[in-house]
Parts: sequence; structure tokens; C-alpha cells
Amino acid sequence: AEPRLVSLPLSRIRVIMKSSPEVSSINQDALFLTAKATELFVQYLASYSYKHGRGKEKNALTYTDLSHTAEECETFQFLADILPKKILASKYLKMLEKEKRDGEVGDDNEEDEEEEDEDKAVGGSVGS
Repeated sequence: AEPRLVSLPLSRIRVIMKSSPEVSSINQDALFLTAKATELFVQYLASYSYKHGRGKEKNALTYTDLSHTAEECETFQFLADILPKKILASKYLKMLEKEKRDGEVGDDNEEDEEEEDEDKAVGGSVGS
């Protein structure tokens, strides 16, 4: 049997590529090259995360290693939203509450500033 040139399923990659509204047709060469580039990228991300994470200690690659790489390595920072650090649900809920409180305080300040701006505008036009 002949070894496969790519490990990723080309049909899935074609579906993902066609999900873009700008793509009308996909050349076989473009499909193959996208699959191969994706495969190489995933291998590089995994090996980098393993080498720079705790993978060597545990002889395993973990999600934590991947998320740490996305956060710390400039090359992979574009993945930070896709590979966020894991946090407990209780911590997340506390963060949401804090953001909500901070947002309400910020909204109050913005309203006060808007009212001051309106007063200045009205005062300026009346004095003219």
C-alpha cells in the first residue's frame, strides 16, 4: 500500500474552505497544500508546546501546555482566544460579576460626562 501524503481528511478541509463566502471552487492542488500546511503547523505547535511545557516531565502533551504556548509565545499568540487557559467555573463567574460591577461604574461615569458635554454645548450656544 502506498503511504498517504497527508493525514488530515481532504473532504473535511474542503468543507471548511467552502464555508467561506469568498470561495466558489477549490483547486485540488490548493486543497492538498492547505491540508499539508495545516498538518505541518499542528505538528510544529505540538512539538513546540511539548518541548517548552511540562510535557517532558510527564511524557505527555497536555491542553495546559498548548494554552501556555498560545499565551507566552509571540508566534502563537493569535491562538490565545482559541486555546484559553482553563479556569474553574467559580472563578469565571466571579470575573463576570467583577466586570459587570466595573462596567456599571464605568457606564455611570460615561453618562455624567455626556451630560456635562451637553450642558457645555447648550451653554455655549445660548451665550453666542
